[in-house]
Amino acid sequence: MICYLTAGLPDEEGFLEHCRAAVEGGADVLEVGVPFSDPVADGAVIQMASARALASGVRPAKVFELVRQMGDLDVPIVLMGYYNPIFVMGEKDFVSQAKSAEADGLIVADLPMQESESLGHACREEGLDLVQIAGPTTGEVRMRSIADRSSGFLYLVSSLGTTGARDSLPVGLHDLVRTAKRAADRLPVAVGFGISRAEQVHQVIECGADGVIVGSALLAKLLEGATPDETKAFVCELKSGTR
Repeated sequence: MICYLTAGLPDEEGFLEHCRAAVEGGADVLEVGVPFSDPVADGAVIQMASARALASGVRPAKVFELVRQMGDLDVPIVLMGYYNPIFVMGEKDFVSQAKSAEADGLIVADLPMQESESLGHACREEGLDLVQIAGPTTGEVRMRSIADRSSGFLYLVSSLGTTGARDSLPVGLHDLVRTAKRAADRLPVAVGFGISRAEQVHQVIECGADGVIVGSALLAKLLEGATPDETKAFVCELKSGTR
């Protein structure tokens, strides 16, 4: 169970409380969103979360500071963001600071596999995973190449479009997961985009996935004013779908 939370939302202290609540509810990995002004892979909920975090002054340096305070949670922490802030800071500096904050990996939503060699090298030098992304239009040959460049896990996008809760999962998900598992035989495959309910989590696991990523559904509750206890209960409900 991988849970996505935007750094600094609803505020710095609240973010840490909700991260702790998610872990108490059963999150096995935390995916921490690095706020960015143009999150092209994300739908309205994560766009709004990023905008609010940016308006309150959350920048990469603040993200690293917050992650450093999460060391007692004892789960892997993966930073999810976009390449522009990494480029501006410099790949080596960004990766070095992420490592110093005790992050475990990076996901860069808009960095194609063929452009990721130098960032991958910087991550390997620091011992961070660089999680690559594949999706429904990725052919098996290319998916194998993406998996070969990935570490930690392979992020499999379930359907076309941006992040956000969907009423149902795509009909071809079983075949997509099966293709990804063949391509990434050395890596776990985690499925994200569109998953918001325990029954959908169960469907994804039944398709053969090793992990499930939930972000927008969780953030929507935070944007509506959910308490940490409510976050814990929601994650616990989602986690029940993995059993």
